Order: sequence, then structure tokens, then C-alpha cells
Amino acid sequence: MGKTYIDTVKYLIKANIETDGIVEKPDVVGAIFGQTEGLLGDELDLRELQKSGRIGRIEVEISTKSGKSVGTILVPSSLNADNTSALAAALEQIERVGPCEAKIDVESVRDTRTEKREKVIKRAQEIRRRLMRESRPESREISKAVRESVRQAELVKYGPEKIAAGPDIEESDDIIVVEGRADVLNLLRSGIKNVIALHGKKVPKTVAELTKKKTATAFVDGDRGGKLIIKQLADEAEVDYVAKAPDGKEVEELTQKEILKCLRRKVSLEQFMTENFRKTTRKRTTRKTTKKKTKKPYEEEVKKLKGTLKGILINKKGDKVAKVDVRDLAKEMKKHEDLETVVFDGIITQRMIDIANTKKINQVVGTKKGKVKDSKNVEIVIVR
Repeated sequence: MGKTYIDTVKYLIKANIETDGIVEKPDVVGAIFGQTEGLLGDELDLRELQKSGRIGRIEVEISTKSGKSVGTILVPSSLNADNTSALAAALEQIERVGPCEAKIDVESVRDTRTEKREKVIKRAQEIRRRLMRESRPESREISKAVRESVRQAELVKYGPEKIAAGPDIEESDDIIVVEGRADVLNLLRSGIKNVIALHGKKVPKTVAELTKKKTATAFVDGDRGGKLIIKQLADEAEVDYVAKAPDGKEVEELTQKEILKCLRRKVSLEQFMTENFRKTTRKRTTRKTTKKKTKKPYEEEVKKLKGTLKGILINKKGDKVAKVDVRDLAKEMKKHEDLETVVFDGIITQRMIDIANTKKINQVVGTKKGKVKDSKNVEIVIVR
């Protein structure tokens, strides 16, 4: 049969097999060798690969149930990822085992070196800890080790997504949103504990919800990627201010002095968007300023509602018809007729504008504006 072992297993193909009759292990192994012969050319012939030790023993576990045979096939491989994947695909072309029709599905192709890497990392950590215990570092090294351990201890996993954050993220009224875990650690080193990471381009739901409840400052790298992250935060969250690292620098590499300097120089989201995305923000800023001037009486109503997450419906006579939670506002708008204005503590969305158009409501007043493409006959007023 050839070699039954290989010196280095890189990948392990696992496949499930099912036949419409009763078969045994030798039948399955014979079908694998027989029906893949010549399918992938001479270089990937299974018999030759086993002889050269590049494919190990093919293990088959088979059992019989209700007149059918089901089981698993394991094929260890020392080939590269492309050739191993081709062999895995070839297994699925086997249609018969002995006299029975068969179906083979590849469940996984696992890189066995991943487990070895994890063992190497774990062992390296143990060796490093032992080395730290046995060696006598200088006072500067001792101070650094203490700071690093304290900083790591302060790092918490926040929310269902287990996002890297500082210990004060829940209690603080102000939060700082950074790009990654390394940025969180650097701010913790500088004594800033009300910080949370995004962990990727998509804004986590936990972060988006936090920005609605707290005053949020986005602190990003000084590159084009940082600007794009701010643009996405503006669409998916409620950021109030923006701080940016110096051009060409990342937040994770800033000193404490540079971090504090950047945070002191933060600007409002509107100003940042206007300066960096002029075409998309100039219209919005002009329209918002104009409407605040024309409908000043409702500024006080919004200020009273600030932080309550409630809204007020006002009819054409100027009477307050209802006061409801923001989550019920859309439903309540549909119930009433003869409404003139909707004032609420929240973000004006396209859905709300569509309802206002349907109910012929002339004005919607909120604290922020979301993605609104077409307001038609509805006047949008933003009061901060």
C-alpha cells in the first residue's frame, strides 16, 4: 500500500461519507484510490503521494444504521494548501463505493500547524515568565514591567462583543472611541480609562449604543484610514467630537504628552466633516443653521427633552397632542391627524421623514440627523 505515515502533517482533510447500502472500510479506501486515479494528473496521484510520504494513511470510521453506512474519512497531507484543497475536492467526486451509491462531503481542511503555533506561544510565555523570575532586571525594567502588568489588568472586555475597553467606560459620562486594542492600551498607559475600541471597520452595536448615551470623542490615526473611520462613525453612531493623531502617526505610538495635546485640540464632528468632506457636509451645515433661525421657539422644547429619549407631537393649533418615548414615536405619528410638528430627543431618520410626508407633517425637530436622502415637503431642524 505504501507508507502509512508522514513526517510532517500540515493539513488534515475530514470528510463525511454516506452510502445507500452496507460497505466496509476496505471498500471505502479502494473507492478513494480507484475513483481519484488520473483525476488530478500524475503529480497528485494518491498512490504515488503515499509512496513518497506526502499523504499519510487514510483513516476510515464506518458504521451501519438502517441498512445504510455512514462515517468519516481522515486524510493527512504534507502538500501545500492548493494541492490539499484539490485532493479534498476530488474526494467529493466519488459516486460509488462497491455496489452502493455514495455521497462524500468535505467537512473541513484543518491546518494542524495552528495547534503547534499555540503550543509554541504558550511555552514561550512560560519560558519568558521563568526568565523574568530568575533574572535581575534593572530598576527601569522593573518599573516598565509593573506599568505593563497594571495596564493589562485594567483592560476589560466590554459588552456582548467583548470589546477592549478601559475600566471607567461604564461609569464615565464621556467616552473616547479609538480604532484598536493597542490604542486602548496606550491610553491606559497615559491614565485615560474611559476608552473603548472599534475592532475593525464596522462599528459594533455596543459602541453605537454607548455614543447615544454619552458624550463621545473619536480619536483616530493621522492617516486617510482615520478619516474614513470618522465618516463611518458619523453614519452609524452619534459622535460629538473628533481628535486626530498628527499626520503619519498612529494613536498607539503617541506619548502621553502628544495624546493629551491631541485631545485638547479636538473639534466638533460637524467642523471635522466640513473640513475633510466638504461636498457632503456644506449643504447640511447651511440648512441646519437656517432652520435653527426660523424655528427658534422649539429650541427650548428640545433642551427640556435632552437626555429623556422622549418626543412631543404638536398639532396645527400649537397644542401638544402627546408625549411618548422615542421608540414609540413613529407608531404614535401614524395615529394622529392634523399634526404640524414633531419634536424629540433623538436622530431624524429617513423612515421618520417618510411618515411625516405621509401624514403631511410640516416640521421635524431633533438633536441629530441620520441618513436622510429626500425630505420632500418636511422641514428638518437640528437643535443641539
